[in-house]
Amino acid sequence: MNNDFFDLSDDIISLGDKAMKMCSPYIEEIERITEYQQLKMLKAFQNAKVSESCFTASTGYGYGDRGRDVLDRIYAEVLETEDALVRHNFASGTHTLTVALFGVLRPGDTMLSVTGIPYDTLQGVIGLGGHYSGSLKDFGIKYQQLDLLSDGTVDYEGVRKTLRSDTKMVYIQRSRGYSLRPTLLNSDIKKIYDLSKSIAPDCIVMLDNCYGEFTEMTAPGKYCDLMAGSLIKNPGGGIAPTGGYIAGRHDLVEACSYRLTTPGTGKEIGCTLGQNRELFLGTYNAPHVTGEALKTAVFAAAVFELLGYKVTPAYNEARGDIIQAILLENEKRLISFCQGIQAASPIDSFVTPEPWDMPGYDSKVIMAAGAFTLGSSIELSADAPLREPFAVWMQGSLHFHTGKTAVMLAAQRIKSI
Repeated sequence: MNNDFFDLSDDIISLGDKAMKMCSPYIEEIERITEYQQLKMLKAFQNAKVSESCFTASTGYGYGDRGRDVLDRIYAEVLETEDALVRHNFASGTHTLTVALFGVLRPGDTMLSVTGIPYDTLQGVIGLGGHYSGSLKDFGIKYQQLDLLSDGTVDYEGVRKTLRSDTKMVYIQRSRGYSLRPTLLNSDIKKIYDLSKSIAPDCIVMLDNCYGEFTEMTAPGKYCDLMAGSLIKNPGGGIAPTGGYIAGRHDLVEACSYRLTTPGTGKEIGCTLGQNRELFLGTYNAPHVTGEALKTAVFAAAVFELLGYKVTPAYNEARGDIIQAILLENEKRLISFCQGIQAASPIDSFVTPEPWDMPGYDSKVIMAAGAFTLGSSIELSADAPLREPFAVWMQGSLHFHTGKTAVMLAAQRIKSI
């Protein structure tokens, strides 16, 4: 079937068939999770009494925007939290996390990251690696960090020794991001939560949940006080054009809403400017689309394991996010992989990505992303810095059928080197 449209060699088609047989039981498990999460989402829409009136645009102050308030309730239900704040005017996942951090931390408070150094974009928010006007450091908020163990897991003994009863926040980054450490599962998050609360009962356990939504049967809302994520990743379903969410305890979400707008008005203001319909539609589709991305990642892991490359996670490992890392061993293969992914994209398939000196990186970076929404990580993309161990990080795919073909095209390019 692939060769009706794409020129795949017989050996690559055979490789794909073998990979499918290998990962079939794990794809079935993903389908089981997806079905549960999709039905959970349907029930949340019904419980919230979503109607066409929820899609009506508001302007100005946005008083009485029913759709905005209903969407908050849906997120609180599916993420298993008390409250949520879902807005199109969160500019990115980093912006959403920033609002959450500034919403609940105050001068003199201490934030303890127990999953090593956070994403590059959040380091400026914290005030790491230089002086950034308006950072947490600039406001007198202290930062502590526990590095991960050599196997990439959380240093629980270090948490016991470092966490104080007056520490304000325990910060968790769920996803592997652009590292090779394991992604946290809900069971890991629960372990951190239980340990933290046993030492500092009043601390805020905050979770960066980016890339992790709808990947497991349950949500991590019971194992954190506050979480945040981006709508151009899993929860936007490839339809939301922008935005983010904060969810958690009601008092903490309210504090975050005061940071986003103003103290006293919080969630009561903020017009939606006609964005509601896309946010609702994307949210409704999110569990299914996340499942498609997970299946693509599992298939990619199986294909490249068969080709003899190291991958993380393996095709048969449990997954807590949609990211698949593949260690391609040299620069040529890395570039070829990204060019193969780009060639299988619906947008800009005719473009050939090349490495470039991207600001903020110490080596050249190559990126492949033929997406309908700029920077959308739930749509198929792949990128990497050109340095040891020459790993590429692939994530997303709105459809497994096209994601599977993209992986095979990338494998064919690498085999032809």
